[in-house]
Amino acid sequence: MTLLTLTSDFGAQDYLAGAVKGTLMAMDPAFQVVDITHSLTPSNDPQAAYVIRNAVRHFPEGTVHLVFVNLFQYVPDHLLLVRHNGQYYCIADNGLITMILEEPPQEVVALPLDASRARNTLHCTEVFGRVIRGIRAGAKLADLGDASVSIQVRNPLRPLTTSQYIEGQIIYIDHFENVVVNITHEEFEAQRRGRRFKIVFRRDEVIDQLRETYADVPEGEKLALFNAAGYLEIAINKGNAAGLFGLQRFSEKNNSQYNQSRLMYQTIRIYFE
Repeated sequence: MTLLTLTSDFGAQDYLAGAVKGTLMAMDPAFQVVDITHSLTPSNDPQAAYVIRNAVRHFPEGTVHLVFVNLFQYVPDHLLLVRHNGQYYCIADNGLITMILEEPPQEVVALPLDASRARNTLHCTEVFGRVIRGIRAGAKLADLGDASVSIQVRNPLRPLTTSQYIEGQIIYIDHFENVVVNITHEEFEAQRRGRRFKIVFRRDEVIDQLRETYADVPEGEKLALFNAAGYLEIAINKGNAAGLFGLQRFSEKNNSQYNQSRLMYQTIRIYFE
């Protein structure tokens, strides 16, 4: 049995998630495919990196993670096979892998696409399926692809830090409309240094305490906590924080004056006193 995870921006209404799984299982019935999500927002790499990074850490060593996100952001002539900290990633060469890992991959090879075939999702699936069988047979990565590849690199979205405050971006809004910010507990404590703090958003909303659970405040009250992944979360007990406060996922396309004005709805600032 070979354990695979599947993450995509296909959406739940399309046939592609099922077609990818069917293609893989037809290639090798021993493939066990586990869905992470197919509801990632297209072209939102910080969101994808957050979801994939924090799911992967819970899988056993040797799991292969297939990532179908922004697969055709560039005209592809190859895909990537990555090994990092005992996990394998099959992914497009679009910079997302360095955002997921938050560092350069330990080992990576390019997987060429067949120039005579249509460069579509199912052809990419077949390429991934063949190398996964190679991994299971004990092949080295260098035997499965081109180790001389120079990959696309994108830096992970980092919070802005000063001695007085730390400013983070909203990278994820979950099913309950809880708002996740790209500030980890470790980053918060390192910047805090034992000082009092105020979490400020939407101009005048303030939280000055951290909670452990949503039930630590009365129903309808706002709160802040560090979630199971270790990231700052703004929530309302039995409410929808994103909708009620008008908070939005951070967009990297903030060049226009209109988008600049939206930044207050996409960022969270923590002041230290």
